Amino acid sequence: MEQVQTAQPTRPLWRRIVDFPLVAMLIAMVIVIVCFAAALLIGQYAVPPIPGLTRELTFDLIAMPILILAYKLVIRRLGEQPRDDYRDPAALRNLGLGLGAGFLVFSLAVGVAAVLGVYRITGEGNLNGLPAALIGAAIFPAINEELVFRGILFRWIEEFAGSWMALLLTSAFFGAAHLLNPHASPIAAVGIAFEAGVMLGAAYMLTRSLWLPMGLHAAWNFTQGEIYDIPVSGTPANGVVEAQLNGDPLLTGNGFGLEASLIAIVIATVFGLWLLWLAIKRGELVQPRWVRRRRSHGGT
Repeated sequence: MEQVQTAQPTRPLWRRIVDFPLVAMLIAMVIVIVCFAAALLIGQYAVPPIPGLTRELTFDLIAMPILILAYKLVIRRLGEQPRDDYRDPAALRNLGLGLGAGFLVFSLAVGVAAVLGVYRITGEGNLNGLPAALIGAAIFPAINEELVFRGILFRWIEEFAGSWMALLLTSAFFGAAHLLNPHASPIAAVGIAFEAGVMLGAAYMLTRSLWLPMGLHAAWNFTQGEIYDIPVSGTPANGVVEAQLNGDPLLTGNGFGLEASLIAIVIATVFGLWLLWLAIKRGELVQPRWVRRRRSHGGT
């Protein structure tokens, strides 16, 4: 008996346009901008000044839940292949691995800097700014920047142009975004692109969730600033020790911090390439959209 073929329903044109990877990415970025604007307005007009909290810290505390809520309600549902990058059965494990790895990788960079004589502990620090630094320098950047650069930009650039292009572009964007920081320079931006862009992008590829890159990012920032008293992307910090970076700018980061030094760039990039190798070995390398479509239609 002849088998009846059931035609698959064709999605309406508007839906195909909205779900196209680059369009979905732009919609998600607009939502993020709206979330930031809402947090800014709420912080300025709806929340009275709170003793001990700066306006920046108030903004961070308001923006984080708004961003996560927007992601859960809208952003994760966008695109041809909706998914939730916060939903990970191994979330706590990956977060813990990220926190531990971020601490160890930056500690190794500090150790090498100390051996080379460019990093020196000069006294005892304090923990007075610890709560503010934990939120402003560690938790908020980890949530905000990983959602934007990995959860939105990397995700949909990869879906359209493949993993290599996603890694290249998001690393470049991530480095360029740090040009707005104090003491920034082209060397610092390139360093951030190589060490952090590759490391965090590869961590996302490896786990297909945001928890490992968030842990790496938070620990990286917290370790350099609040433990070793090193500027975090150009912003001065108060650590549990008082320390100084002195010497060749290529080894000290020239005011931006050790992450703009050749020491940290080499160590973190090697670690990032190892994560990338693991991701490729696991089969997480995504081909460009046109290659996948050609193969699905029987092409070579």
